[in-house]
Amino acid sequence: MSDHPIVVLCIDDDSSALQVLEAAAHLAGFEYNGTSDPAKGLEIARELEPDVIISDVMMPGMTGFELCETLKAARETQLIPVVLVTALDARKDRIRGIEAGCDDFITKPIDRLVLTSRVKSLARLRQVTETLDDAEKVLESLARSVEAKDGTTGAHCDRLVRNGRSFGTFLELSRHDVSALSRAGILHDIGKIGISEAVLMKPGKLNEAEWDEMKRHPAIGAELLAPLITMKRVIPIVRHHHERWDGRGYPDGLAGEDIPYLARCFQLLDAYDALRSERPYKAAFSHKKSCDILKEEREDGRWDPTLLERFLEFMEVEPPHELD
Repeated sequence: MSDHPIVVLCIDDDSSALQVLEAAAHLAGFEYNGTSDPAKGLEIARELEPDVIISDVMMPGMTGFELCETLKAARETQLIPVVLVTALDARKDRIRGIEAGCDDFITKPIDRLVLTSRVKSLARLRQVTETLDDAEKVLESLARSVEAKDGTTGAHCDRLVRNGRSFGTFLELSRHDVSALSRAGILHDIGKIGISEAVLMKPGKLNEAEWDEMKRHPAIGAELLAPLITMKRVIPIVRHHHERWDGRGYPDGLAGEDIPYLARCFQLLDAYDALRSERPYKAAFSHKKSCDILKEEREDGRWDPTLLERFLEFMEVEPPHELD
């Protein structure tokens, strides 16, 4: 398991039952979240993406079976394990739960040790499922090959991965957002696989038609990642990392806070690393010169001014990984 505590979401209309689950979660070292409203539970599940959801079966308005069916039908929550808690021990109820897509059952009264072991097992299984996604590994290989053709190196991607994790942690983002910011380090330019090599590898300045083709790569990248559930938070970074605060970016011309926050975070990491790197068309700039350029570009409307201040503060507190 990772260093992060297991995040559980408990849903039960009985407040005393929630108190029991909360106490069990705290004793096991889990991060507890709870609600007595199944509809609210669905909202929390979509936003929080907990490691395991524990739900009562018999609840007014929406049964645990219906809740489970809804969770398993949605792409963003279908991989989250669901444990149904019930006082019913009838065979038909277990069959109903299996048909709804639940991953395990706990019978009331709850045995704390049994609950803890099953939650740990399901959380471990989910982590393995996410980590061993073969499609992601193929995409990562493609992305690295594109970076090499584009005149950059794998070290550029690796630095962005490490710095994305560090910057996200500095900003106190959720673990899911930190992970997305880090993964974007490799995948942000994967859409360049759809750009002709004549344009991608042209040593001189691109003409208008060539530049129009190049500007398609963020949208192409987002489309490539779209089928993967685990890429839900990465896709907005890939699509919007070339937008500008003043709305003069691409592909959608978003401006200000309409640009997804994680994309605005990643822009600064990517731009800084590009400034610090030697490229065929430029020398590597010093740390100070790179920061000065970012400040100048902020005045020109390129960056989120508040976030740039946070980024500069981050580099003072924890300097980013430099060139390898």
